[in-house]
Amino acid sequence: MDDAQRELSDQVDAATQRLLDNARIMSEDDLRAASLLPGWTRAHVIAHVARNADAMRTLLAGARSGQVGPAYASAAAREAEIEQGTRMSPARLAADLADAAMALRAFARQLPEEAWQVEVQMPDSDPFAAAGLLTRRLVEVELHHCDLGWRYGPADWPASFAAMELPGPLAAQRQERLGRPQPAREGTESKPPAPWKPGQPLPGSWIKRR
Repeated sequence: MDDAQRELSDQVDAATQRLLDNARIMSEDDLRAASLLPGWTRAHVIAHVARNADAMRTLLAGARSGQVGPAYASAAAREAEIEQGTRMSPARLAADLADAAMALRAFARQLPEEAWQVEVQMPDSDPFAAAGLLTRRLVEVELHHCDLGWRYGPADWPASFAAMELPGPLAAQRQERLGRPQPAREGTESKPPAPWKPGQPLPGSWIKRR
């Protein structure tokens, strides 16, 4: 990883921490409630973010070996894995998300420099250099955190993400979230994310287990 990639990876770490902080306090009823994505509960959204980490790790493994395959075995398999995640308990689903994020993080941190230039492809994209997966993962975590419609919205984004230059489709997705109403705080006061410094785990942090 070069310095720019490590900075992006640090931002992914912080965004993942914020998402997990909320996922870990969700009740069963909170998870089964509708998300802001049509037809999906909040459990669907969290399961999707976990499986996205697995898919990106698959692409990085292909980039390292020189044999890049699809991110998911098939569209049907992807949907089935997300549905399986929705049947987990709140604690198990949060742990699944943490485990998937940690596995992706560990793999990315150890990837040889030349592998970052290998072209990969997500289901909704044209081919791009593997280095672009870091930006895509950050977008995935930040936008889907908003899609939960629960205690987190665009107003909570770090300034670095809100102002980040993104490729066209990703920029449009971020802009779409800005047009939504802010989520209800459900009786809690809004507060900024906990202080975090790159390379230093938060209390109870998922990155303590590296």
